[in-house]
Amino acid sequence: MLDALTWPEGVEALQRQATRVETPMDGGAVVWHVWGSHAAGDAAAKHAPVVLLHGGSGSWMHWLKNIPALVAAGRCVLVPDLPGFGDSSAPLTGTDADVLPEPVEAGLQQLLGPAACDLVGFSFGGLVAGFIAQRFPARVKQLVLVGAPGMGIDPLQPVQLRGWRHLDEPLARDAIHRSNLAALMLHSEASITELAVRVQSANALRDRMLRRSLARTDVLARTLQTLHCPVQAIYGGEDVLYRGRADALQSALAHAPGFRGLQWIANAGHWVQFEQPALFDAALASALQAGD
Repeated sequence: MLDALTWPEGVEALQRQATRVETPMDGGAVVWHVWGSHAAGDAAAKHAPVVLLHGGSGSWMHWLKNIPALVAAGRCVLVPDLPGFGDSSAPLTGTDADVLPEPVEAGLQQLLGPAACDLVGFSFGGLVAGFIAQRFPARVKQLVLVGAPGMGIDPLQPVQLRGWRHLDEPLARDAIHRSNLAALMLHSEASITELAVRVQSANALRDRMLRRSLARTDVLARTLQTLHCPVQAIYGGEDVLYRGRADALQSALAHAPGFRGLQWIANAGHWVQFEQPALFDAALASALQAGD
């Protein structure tokens, strides 16, 4: 749930429009935010439901600028706080993406029954999405990766993030969050708004998956080679993880048997869907339509 501090009305309104659902997992519950409805086994549904998986140190709010367009297009949208993040419980064992597919799939089974979904994963969520598509292939109609790591590609310049947990003063913490947003997440200084800082702060405080390392391997690139669903990708043209490495990323993605294409969004960093929401929404709509 949003904290007691005042959020922009649009954010609070978006959450009020959602149905909050908790699905069981070992040690607690996965919290889902659902817009629209998709009855299990509803063959008359025009579109597959869309499941959005957030990035590391994130929550459903990584997608807050993009959910309205999907809902307006008639999509049922399901966004969990992944286990260990946001309002969801932490896994009893494990601290990385490879332990999350089972509780997410269990939640989808409760919410959607056997219905296949369009699965969209941002950053760390892209790793989780890839593992879900591999372990539960019937669940995924198509996979859309957004700024996903785990491709075995090192950035040309190392990304240096600053620690903040030792600080007690909120303003001092916010200064570090601004710095980290600039270092990794957002390309333009103008994009580091108060909303961006509020989301980053609220999300980071609830991150209990602090020993993640799979993102720095080639695990997703290897996983993609085993998938048979359509795979599309959307990345920010100024993503610091891939700036100057476009050819290497294209090559790694192309090893997926169902690879359909890579779209680059200009003037956007790693958190592409937040920084350029209109361009991203159009790219995602195109990707989803291609898979219908």
